[in-house]
Amino acid sequence: MSGGELGYAVGMAATAAFAITAVAAIKDRGVDLFGVLVLGAITAVGGGTVRDVILREPVFWAQDLNYLWVALAASLLAFVARGLVTRGQTYAILLYLDGLGAALFALLAADKAWRLDFAWPAGPVILGVMTGIGGGLLRDVLAGRPTLLMSRELYAVPLLVACALYVALLAWAPHYRVAGLLGGVAVSFALRAAAIRWNLAMPRWLLTRA
Repeated sequence: MSGGELGYAVGMAATAAFAITAVAAIKDRGVDLFGVLVLGAITAVGGGTVRDVILREPVFWAQDLNYLWVALAASLLAFVARGLVTRGQTYAILLYLDGLGAALFALLAADKAWRLDFAWPAGPVILGVMTGIGGGLLRDVLAGRPTLLMSRELYAVPLLVACALYVALLAWAPHYRVAGLLGGVAVSFALRAAAIRWNLAMPRWLLTRA
């Protein structure tokens, strides 16, 4: 399997994980099957859609409908087997896969924004983070839950660190682009995995006070 094929497979698996975690997040809210499919699909492809709209590029899932089909199939599976996907160990695995997918999509978005010379140097970083967390934010808003940005959870920070490091590498050593892309994904995933494993969160002194 080539690097491109591996990246595509990971992207599809991450798309499925995004959709399944979205369904798991609304398991007790009485949402019907249609609502589950809509929420799962929006969560899975929402971040990338916002990215492409901002960049004025063709929307990625419209060019490859497999992303949408995978998201819908995963949402349906999660709806049917919701007792399984919300089980502790299974859900933990999904969270790790979700973290890997967010890292992959964020770094690819930063790379795409860089290649299109979008609002350098901050644009690629901002768009990368937005792509990584966009689907989750839409999920939380539609599900009536507090968004990730309103919690202490370490979700966006690993993406921010990795995208910033990657853009810095592109600025100073662009010939290491592939290595930087892989390294950025690894850094983001390692930070997110550590947060999941040891329940790491932002320190309380950084929180706003009423």
